[in-house]
Amino acid sequence: MNGVQLLLIVVGGIAVTAVVHRRGGQPGLVVVVLAAAASFIPGVPRLELDSELILAVVIPPLLYSATRGASASGFSANLRPILTLGVTLVVLTTAVAGLVSSWLMPAIGLPAALLLGAVLAPPDTITTVSHGDELGLPRRVTAILTGESLVNDATALTLFALTAAAAGAGHTLFDNPFALFGYNALVGILIGGVFAVIALLLRPRLHNPVLETALSLLLPFTAFLAAEQVHASGILAVVVAAFFLTLNVALDPNHQYPGAYRTRLQEDAVWPVMDFLLETFVFAYIGLQLRFVVESLADAHDPSLATTLISAGVLLVTVIVVRLAWVCGVFGWWGMKRRRLEYLVETNPVVRERAERRRRWHLRRRGPQRRTPLGEPTPRESVIVGWTGMRGILTLAAAAAVPEHLHDGTPFPGRDAIQAIALFVTLGTLLLQGMTIPFLVRRLDIDVTAERAESAALLTKGAAIARAAVTHPGPLTDADFDAQRDALHQAVRNRDLDDDTARTLIHELDLRQAASHTH
Repeated sequence: MNGVQLLLIVVGGIAVTAVVHRRGGQPGLVVVVLAAAASFIPGVPRLELDSELILAVVIPPLLYSATRGASASGFSANLRPILTLGVTLVVLTTAVAGLVSSWLMPAIGLPAALLLGAVLAPPDTITTVSHGDELGLPRRVTAILTGESLVNDATALTLFALTAAAAGAGHTLFDNPFALFGYNALVGILIGGVFAVIALLLRPRLHNPVLETALSLLLPFTAFLAAEQVHASGILAVVVAAFFLTLNVALDPNHQYPGAYRTRLQEDAVWPVMDFLLETFVFAYIGLQLRFVVESLADAHDPSLATTLISAGVLLVTVIVVRLAWVCGVFGWWGMKRRRLEYLVETNPVVRERAERRRRWHLRRRGPQRRTPLGEPTPRESVIVGWTGMRGILTLAAAAAVPEHLHDGTPFPGRDAIQAIALFVTLGTLLLQGMTIPFLVRRLDIDVTAERAESAALLTKGAAIARAAVTHPGPLTDADFDAQRDALHQAVRNRDLDDDTARTLIHELDLRQAASHTH
């Protein structure tokens, strides 16, 4: 791919997005469709990127930006469903899709089929979450999908390494899958934390918002590459670095310094632009591969083109059904257990006393709830979570990373078919699920009025806390703005506000402080 091609893709994506936005559509899906159609225009060259380049250049900033906007309180409150989707469901999807692939294409063998399962396992829910407010998604659904997207990629890449090694085309530090996953996770988390601490120490010493923003732009790449160099999870390194840096920069008084508000505002302006450019490129890149993948299969014999296309259709249905069944089944089971417990609390004095002791222990340990506890997802929310399973750039990058040869020099079995199926399943989920999610949300008609009223009440409460920190009349000084931020920090520590509300109010304070220096 040369610079002119890349520029044409981005410019074309901007033009399409501008038109689709005005008509209230979903720009990413339209870009995919138009790019797929454009790939069949005679003379259009194939655009190829090295898989390592995609993993190292495209995924880290997208993941970092998504983590910047994630809610720490939402992540912790929904940890069980997040891990169930991000770890257990990815393993299950890998196994089921692998077994189905082995049955449909026996020539490629079970290890290669399981590798295909690992390629297809992780959904990419970032785009849906980014439009959550527009779609009217409940905050629990948004928190679960965001948290899942921060975990499932690491699980899938670990399974990819294990299955590649089992197929005879790679090696891992540990033969034991649990030891490998533990090493990937722990070392990745450690590296992400170390880079975040380094960034926190450097930011106040740069005394320049441009340099500080440049540092944050480099952070996801350095954390990812450093972790990958020691065979740890670069995905988790990026997630931890983004979480740690963002929360400390916004909410920790120890990391406030003169001019920090200018850097926060500049970063809030830069990262959405980065997101837009990368997402536009990703969707266009996915669509532009269609014609060339079909052509590469035309001369294939084992599996044949017909077998590959049939397998792609069956696997598309498989990954959709597995996710929907697992989400609705597991979340429904949790709901039944909760209702059973509520019934026992009402009818059994012993259970009631035990539940009351547990409630008092949690109250002493964690303090009062800032928001109404959400509990397990409702059946309607489970349907939305189950249907939001679009595959994305990680699936294509993993498919492109399938080795060409095994250790003995023989071609990797079914490599072309694996890459073709990955593309077809990605396109199929984007079009089938991505285009119907807005209709599904409207059809389910989940009432989020109470949630939004609660959020508005918290914002009002937080604004009152900030105003109370300034006792004198007249224009606000820099010291007054700092005092208001400190009051909000303290309110979060006292569990009077959650981190989402505090960060929203701090952003407003940053804007007002910047405006006060323009007069």
